Amino acid sequence: MDHEFPAREEARLLHELNDFLAIPSVSTLPEHAGDCRRAAQWLVDQLFTLGCPVVQLIEGDGHPVVWGESPRVEGAPTLLIYGHYDVQPPDPLDEWHTPPFTPSIRDGQLFARGAIDDKGQVFCLLKAYEAVRDADGKPPINIRFLFEGEEECGGRVVFDLLEAEPERTAADAVLVADMSYFAPGWPAVYTALRGMCYAELQVRTLERDLHSGSYGGV
Repeated sequence: MDHEFPAREEARLLHELNDFLAIPSVSTLPEHAGDCRRAAQWLVDQLFTLGCPVVQLIEGDGHPVVWGESPRVEGAPTLLIYGHYDVQPPDPLDEWHTPPFTPSIRDGQLFARGAIDDKGQVFCLLKAYEAVRDADGKPPINIRFLFEGEEECGGRVVFDLLEAEPERTAADAVLVADMSYFAPGWPAVYTALRGMCYAELQVRTLERDLHSGSYGGV
């Protein structure tokens, strides 16, 4: 691994990240559908630049999924990296000190919509991949990339893909690029997340009261 990579390439990395953050890929607003596609294409271009032999823009009923695969390393385990390129709307705009899609640095911190959810994390893993490749452009393990554009709007495109092609995401481990530091200066590795379950309960009852000791049992 090239340990000097971050410091040596800092200016270039910041420029590339700013370009990514400047795309207003708000998945919940139809008027930004074109911007979501621009963000997806930005990732496609990055994966090609990084030498991935397999790069796909997978279409569906919503915003496309970006798929990539590293050069094959025989006998090595496979890591699946997941992230998303869509962002939440930046409202309320009057609470921003600088425009949300014009990245700015204040007190050593980068401010922009998506900087920490989730473009910043996605970008870091792409550049980590760039740093760990050997002279032949191969990483030490097999890596697959899956970046979706509907995490923030609850779309079905990525689920439809997983149901149609479950073998595509077969891996020894999955790295979700959608977390944050535990605290400033305290990196964290999350091992589990809580999900959400929605349910609607419909109950039909009698028109009169019954004794709870004799009836019921829910």
